[in-house]
Amino acid sequence: MTLDTPEKTPAAPTGQAPAPQDDAAAHGLNVVARSQGRLVLRRFVRHRGALAGMALFLLVVALAVTSIGWGPIPGWWDKEPTGTGTVVVGGRPTLSVVPGFLGGGGIHLGEHPFGQDDIGRDYFALTMRGTQVSLMIAVIVGLTATVVGTVVGATAGYFGGWAGAVLMRITDVNIAIPVLLLAGLIGVIVAGKGIVLFALFLGLAVWTQIARLVRGQVLSLREKEFVEAARSVGTPARRIIFKHILPNTMGVIIVAATLSIASAVLLESALSFVDLGVQPPDTSLGRLINDYRNALTVRPWLFYWPGAFIIAIALSVNFIGDGLRDAFDPRQTRVRD
Repeated sequence: MTLDTPEKTPAAPTGQAPAPQDDAAAHGLNVVARSQGRLVLRRFVRHRGALAGMALFLLVVALAVTSIGWGPIPGWWDKEPTGTGTVVVGGRPTLSVVPGFLGGGGIHLGEHPFGQDDIGRDYFALTMRGTQVSLMIAVIVGLTATVVGTVVGATAGYFGGWAGAVLMRITDVNIAIPVLLLAGLIGVIVAGKGIVLFALFLGLAVWTQIARLVRGQVLSLREKEFVEAARSVGTPARRIIFKHILPNTMGVIIVAATLSIASAVLLESALSFVDLGVQPPDTSLGRLINDYRNALTVRPWLFYWPGAFIIAIALSVNFIGDGLRDAFDPRQTRVRD
């Protein structure tokens, strides 16, 4: 009598565990391996608020950069921010919306879609120039605050001891001083010395929150096994911080940097509104509001247009920051096809 023996499954090579894809395929599951970057990207693009914020922010940037030009980029608008002329129809906006898809329906810009100021300057060109300056200041402030806060927080969190204590006491002192007061003092010191210098010094006033966030992340990572392994083979502290620890805090850093840009837009507007920010002949959105705040009851469009762009920039960047925060959240692991 012959006994039938069951067919044996080929064993995996010695020292090699069965691949998770093979185990999943045996159960009829289609598993697609994704990197952390792809997971973050998929979470971000599924965040509707973040996508809407990104679209609005890119629209504002494209409009500001291409309309009156910036550097080597030529502008399609035929008027300059400093050009004066005859005040037409009392300086009121000539922007009109005609209903209907046929017969000339749509948006008609007219000669001065945002109106004119009291000396005949085109307010659309002025608003676009103010948007360019406000965006440039916000980006410089955000980058400066991110770099300084990351270096201070990483150093204080990794080394600890007296060095960490000194750095965090400096941070606490800066936090105790109201940001608007400190930024106003900086505005007085660097008044009239250029927009870039003003933005750099302003970034040195708003780095404290990023430093505390990074320090908290570094404190939790410096005791991990991969850091201990790098330390045990004699890896320098600088390389451990920048090569092993900071890449694992990049999500927090990116989100904090994004939100600091939104805060910088509002901070610059507040300083310019009280005449401590951008000084003439330069202009910004906050400067325009300050220059024409007395015209609110007579020519309100001179106040509303810069305010609308401030709100649009701040809201869009905040929505982008919310989307990045959710995308980098490691607890959100469900990503469906």
